Amino acid sequence: MKQSFEMAAKTLYGLEEILAEELINLGADEVRIGRRIVTFEGDKRLMYKANYCCRTAIRILKPIVRFRANNPDEVYEQIKQLDWERLLPTPKTFAIDAVVYSETFTHSKFVTYRAKDAIVDHFSGKNLPRPFIRVNNPDIPMHLHISHNECTLAFDSSGKSLHKRGYRIEETEAPLNEALAAGMILQTGWRGESHFVDPMCGSGTLLIEAALIAMNIAPGIFHDKYAFEKWDDFDAELFEEITTDDSQEKNFNYKCFGSDISPKAIAVARKNVKNAGLSNHIELKVLPFQEMRENPGKGILITNPPYDERLKVNDLTNLYAMIGERLKHVFSGYEAWIISSNPEGFDKIGLKPSSGMKLNNGALPCEYRQYILFAGKRKDCVNPSHLYR
Repeated sequence: MKQSFEMAAKTLYGLEEILAEELINLGADEVRIGRRIVTFEGDKRLMYKANYCCRTAIRILKPIVRFRANNPDEVYEQIKQLDWERLLPTPKTFAIDAVVYSETFTHSKFVTYRAKDAIVDHFSGKNLPRPFIRVNNPDIPMHLHISHNECTLAFDSSGKSLHKRGYRIEETEAPLNEALAAGMILQTGWRGESHFVDPMCGSGTLLIEAALIAMNIAPGIFHDKYAFEKWDDFDAELFEEITTDDSQEKNFNYKCFGSDISPKAIAVARKNVKNAGLSNHIELKVLPFQEMRENPGKGILITNPPYDERLKVNDLTNLYAMIGERLKHVFSGYEAWIISSNPEGFDKIGLKPSSGMKLNNGALPCEYRQYILFAGKRKDCVNPSHLYR
């Protein structure tokens, strides 16, 4: 019988339901949605697959213990008494990352220090070889989450954040998080059944994630190493079986088209696309959105225009008005999705959104809006005010 255990997948705000669907499709049980996290149950195979296949996960955690504590000393005592000889049977380096949402725990770094001391002191107190703390690239990264007085200590099976795919060798000024880009695409329901267009593509993240989704290529194909590969119970044969199975991959009979006003951005995108091995599926060109005169045929448009918070534009009003005008006149018949933190900009698009959702792009609260681009005028428009969750 396969051993099942609890896990937790961290994600970005707004992507929780999309991640839950990904996990269910991988075979996860007892899936529960929280805020920026999805808990689930499964075996070692599922843990490996969740790391390798989930597009919207940031990291996959394996909880060790849950307890209540009212101060750092109580955290120390609870962690020190754990059976660390079983949890860390061979001497390894470790690190603890603490996230604290609490009125009583005001210094997360001090909590982290006490948690680390607890593990080291456990071994020292029994005259056993002690593990050593290493901040960068430890053998065993751990995650301590404190909400009020509820504490959870977990092994981090991922190590490096899963959004750092590895294909992006250069970036423009404000690149999209890869997990956010994938979540934006998955939210639309598009899976490669038509062309994909991004007329403000920057470093090409949306295009690359779209091509990977269209061909159902796992994002982990670019990842160099996971933390679980250093665990004592790592099953190399099982992991190789997962990473060499391409039976779920499929043909992409359309293309991803990207353009940008910046020659530098397109040069960066070309390098990233080539590094991802997707040059045959993604076409790039230097072309200002306002100069677009035709679309490539049946497709969807998803883009991340400047918001005026991180990327300055001379006339934001004219920019968003131009986006609306090009959508209406060049992309009639398309479904278009736009993310922005600028409500005034959205107003200037001049089109009624059909649906939308709230997302965060970094620290910026954003709206992600869908526009169904009918030919002519749309008489019965949906009021978007009730559509954001």
